[in-house]
Amino acid sequence: MMYRRFLGSRKTTATRGLGGLALVALVCSLQPLHSVRAADNTDPVLGLMLEKGMITEDEAAKVQSQMDSLHTNPAAQFPESKWKISPGIKDIEIYGDLRARFEDRSEEDPAGGKIDLQRYRYSVRVGLRGEAVDDVDYGFRLETSSNPRSPWVTMGTSSSGVPYSGPFGKSSGGVDIGQIYLGWHPESWIDLTVGKMPNPLYTSSMVWSRNISPEGLAEQFKYKVGQVEFFANFSQFLYQDANPLLATPDLGLGVADAGQDANNLFQVAWQGGLTYQITTNISAKIAATYYQYYGQKQTTAAAPGFPPYFGDVYVGEGSYAGASSANPINGYSGYGTSGGLAGYYSYGYPNNQVGINDLEVVEVPFEFNFKISSLHAQLFGDVAYNLDGAERAEAAAAGYAAYLSQSGQNPSISAFKPQTHDDKAYQIGLALGNKDARGLINGSETGKHAWEVRTYWQHIEQYSLDPNLLDLDVFAGDENLEGIYAEVAYGFTQNLVATFHYGYASRINNLLGTGGTGTDIPQINPVTQYSLFQADLTFKF
Repeated sequence: MMYRRFLGSRKTTATRGLGGLALVALVCSLQPLHSVRAADNTDPVLGLMLEKGMITEDEAAKVQSQMDSLHTNPAAQFPESKWKISPGIKDIEIYGDLRARFEDRSEEDPAGGKIDLQRYRYSVRVGLRGEAVDDVDYGFRLETSSNPRSPWVTMGTSSSGVPYSGPFGKSSGGVDIGQIYLGWHPESWIDLTVGKMPNPLYTSSMVWSRNISPEGLAEQFKYKVGQVEFFANFSQFLYQDANPLLATPDLGLGVADAGQDANNLFQVAWQGGLTYQITTNISAKIAATYYQYYGQKQTTAAAPGFPPYFGDVYVGEGSYAGASSANPINGYSGYGTSGGLAGYYSYGYPNNQVGINDLEVVEVPFEFNFKISSLHAQLFGDVAYNLDGAERAEAAAAGYAAYLSQSGQNPSISAFKPQTHDDKAYQIGLALGNKDARGLINGSETGKHAWEVRTYWQHIEQYSLDPNLLDLDVFAGDENLEGIYAEVAYGFTQNLVATFHYGYASRINNLLGTGGTGTDIPQINPVTQYSLFQADLTFKF
């Protein structure tokens, strides 16, 4: 009997202890309510618990002391953060992506020669962006590869590169500044930006590589009237810094220390357009852009200028010099030297591939967005015309004839008349995706189980566009090519996306080369057939 009474006493004591602890936790959770209702420092819940014998006076005093400490010093509950952010920063976002790729690309030349690349690649982009006080925004991004038109690094290249690093080396995986800019938007209808920025122009991959972040100034304006929003974008991009702009002789600059007289190169763009929200599910967007270049200076025998010789005449041809040349089979290589041909220099190529002479381009990108049942659809395209294309063609033909003459070949073998009508480019395509999937392919959107399909036909003639801005994945960044390009993307999770790319192109004008500075297979010019397959896995954050 005494044994049973002893057990009952232990059980009652334990129950009281557990109940007391639970109610103490309840009191702590109700502390904000207590601080509002109680006129003094005695908590009514603690008083009730004391009255019922649920807790002792010592326990009540201890809880009351803790509550008073939190009330007078709430920060004591949360330790001070080790991170310090300037009070001038309103918000900050860390963003970027990690990507892995398998790629198979190949090119063929007129003699049946072929180069095929099968590469495993990766890229990393990490950035900060946000808004500061006084309507200032900012951005900063680091990325792999110094190439402005590609962030990709090929795996395994450190094993055979210079300097040799052995297998699994890190010498080819450098990190560079991809973007750094400041913006100011004093009103809702204006944005002013300076630095190395995301492209401020409404454009397409036909004219601009999606990876290029131009440098300079940009001004963006918008104004809405009913269902129509008008916009205007202006840019002044620094194309090449050639400083010192002036250096007198005997200061260690120029040919034979003769001094230097140079110009910085600028690309200027004026754009105007509108977005029309026709209905809830139907909208259209169109713009017209006018590009001009300033500061070109052609080299002479006495002043060879600056690599890669943007100011010289664009030729766009390879080193092929006809069937009777000294090396007719392997003579298509784009590699070589300029041979000292004044006015037609090109860094690493026998004929100029980078010249921006006679480029006065008008571009008209457009899109029409609508729905097919529950799917989002987009009809899109771009049209461009070089107003000075005829002059560019004439200069190119003269430059190639001069190269043939200097090389000791008969100009009649491979020389061609100026192809003055090869001055146009166009793109037309269709995109289709499920809800919230528009932009999945280009990385602007992500979503679990989202999918998007995008395909288009593209046609770029030899003298139509700036060869230094073309997308390296879309037909190797070469001109005088046309063909089909298709992309498919699927979101496995909110952040993990698989994308597949396929492209096939062929030469447009068989009299001409395929000008450009594609860094993947630069050895072939002209390209008669081009094919590409890529499989990407992207983690976006």
